[in-house]
Amino acid sequence: MNEEKCLGPDLILRPARLSDINALAKLVHDVAEMEGDSLFVLTAEELANEWKSEGFKVERDVFVVETRDGRLVGSEEFYNERGHYKLKADGCVHPEFRGRGIGSSLLEKVEERAQTEMELAAPDVQVVVQSLINNKDEAGHSLLRNNGYSPVRYYWRMEIKLQEAPAPVTFPAGIELRPFVKEEHAIAVWQADNEAFRDHWGSHDRVYEEWSHGKFGNPNFDPTLWMIAWDGDEVAGFSQNRFRKGIGWIGTIAVRRPWRGKGLGIALLRHTFGEFHKRGTTTIGLGVDSANLTGATRLYQRAGMTVAGEFAMYEKELRAGKEG
Repeated sequence: MNEEKCLGPDLILRPARLSDINALAKLVHDVAEMEGDSLFVLTAEELANEWKSEGFKVERDVFVVETRDGRLVGSEEFYNERGHYKLKADGCVHPEFRGRGIGSSLLEKVEERAQTEMELAAPDVQVVVQSLINNKDEAGHSLLRNNGYSPVRYYWRMEIKLQEAPAPVTFPAGIELRPFVKEEHAIAVWQADNEAFRDHWGSHDRVYEEWSHGKFGNPNFDPTLWMIAWDGDEVAGFSQNRFRKGIGWIGTIAVRRPWRGKGLGIALLRHTFGEFHKRGTTTIGLGVDSANLTGATRLYQRAGMTVAGEFAMYEKELRAGKEG
């Protein structure tokens, strides 16, 4: 495909360079801000950590569209989420430049990239590419539907704005919080994290290197905000938190199966609220699958959190087969 001819003489589609990262992060943030919700958007520092993931190559896996004077107006990132068969496309087009074939051209490049990646997948497994978009992004919905994608899941961004300091929390009998010491506790928390999320749609066990890169490589990682609940020498649950974009953020919160139904989840959540409040933050957010099977959305609502944004997960099957 001749991208320049398809897009018009004033636009150029090309592979991205590492030097594009600040402009790309600003583009994605600005577009999300126009759509009314930019909190899920990665900062340039967070994006840099993503681009350092094993097997990811910027020049091969990111595409941008720019004007002749060098302004980025569209982007698309490709990620191998799991096993070369669960793939992800993450992109946007500036509203001023929509309707000019940019989104379709970028998706076409990503699907060409996906065709190469899927050759590395097991031959009998289903291959899909997924894309998450703001539910308010009508143009994005149309673009994905027109290119063979269908919505398969919805996610919420939930938040609470504390009006006062939360009451002190009492944890279930036998449970105690201990300061997180990375060198001593990381392996146990990684194992608990994998186990706790096996009930969740689309989840998979992550090897330690992948997990630790995402957690400890994050520029906002703060071990003093990791609340780990212990029952003796067993991790019963955790709330892995951080500050980001001016608010408190609950990155991952979970309770392992044997300790569910005892009030540990709500205790961890309320304790987290209290810890952020002590540090001067009254707005706290998180992201959650709206159809979460463990009842997380009800738990968050019971704690006073409300839905602040909704996002649709679209999926396109590239090859039929058994689920991975």
